[in-house]
Amino acid sequence: MELQHIVYGVSPKLSPAPSIPIGKQLFSLKPHSLLSSSHPSIQSQNFEVLSGAYYPINIAKRGGCYSSRRRVWCSSSRDIADPNEGHEVRTQVTGRRKKLAVFVSGGGSNFKSIHEASKRGSLHGDVIVLVTNKSECGGAEYARNNGIPVILFPKAKDESDGLCPNELVDTLRRLEVDFILLAGYLKLIPVELIRAYERSIFNIHPSLLPAFGGKGHYGMKVHKAVIASGARFSGPTIHYVDEHYDTGRILAQRVVPVLANDTAEELAARVLREEHQLYVEVVEALCEDRIVWRKDGVPLIRSKENPNETY
Repeated sequence: MELQHIVYGVSPKLSPAPSIPIGKQLFSLKPHSLLSSSHPSIQSQNFEVLSGAYYPINIAKRGGCYSSRRRVWCSSSRDIADPNEGHEVRTQVTGRRKKLAVFVSGGGSNFKSIHEASKRGSLHGDVIVLVTNKSECGGAEYARNNGIPVILFPKAKDESDGLCPNELVDTLRRLEVDFILLAGYLKLIPVELIRAYERSIFNIHPSLLPAFGGKGHYGMKVHKAVIASGARFSGPTIHYVDEHYDTGRILAQRVVPVLANDTAEELAARVLREEHQLYVEVVEALCEDRIVWRKDGVPLIRSKENPNETY
């Protein structure tokens, strides 16, 4: 099967931009402007800084220190082991804008929030491709209307144009995707993609994980379960994606109240408002390389205003 059959919605307005081949088909992407900025020195803590997709390649020198897996070590901390203890390193934001792939199965309201934030310049990244298991869903329609290529994944019995996992990995790598953002994507992510993009795939879930997560807990089902349990609080969770549903490390959460007379629809609307804000804030941090790791493997976000603070 030729890969050109799975790319949809190319905008003719983008034709002057450089073309990138996928199989025998060419489609155009928006040009990415180069930015240069830097973070102040981190003097109090020692973290591993995530930068882009976690490919199995060696980085000879990055940010003034040597690394084999994109690790940048800062000054010593009691909580994190440092092979270069006492050696202060100044971290820098990568000059180029990050390339984002968003996965959706439905209306894609979080996808739209991220894309709009990119267009207005509040995050240093661009959504360059949309992946969906439903080619006619609202998120796919929005992508086509905005000149964003759409890929169908996984293959379905009634669809002839879908990709298998290895084809999807190859395509995303060819596009040089840095981060994968799940935004209402209801299929389990294949192990091939998780291994290719270690620590670079994120999902948003409409409850405070680990509560009300796992297979079968999605959409309105989650909010009905929260209300039925008597829980007084709920809210969105953004977490890293592993090989199971909703079990990856939690990166960010936001709390909303569950009111005494709430319906599932009212609670869903309240949570969704927070989702739109939280996901954009997290993607901003990703694009600015502000994700750091505690020694115990818990990811934290470094404050943009005060790099010595994490949350």
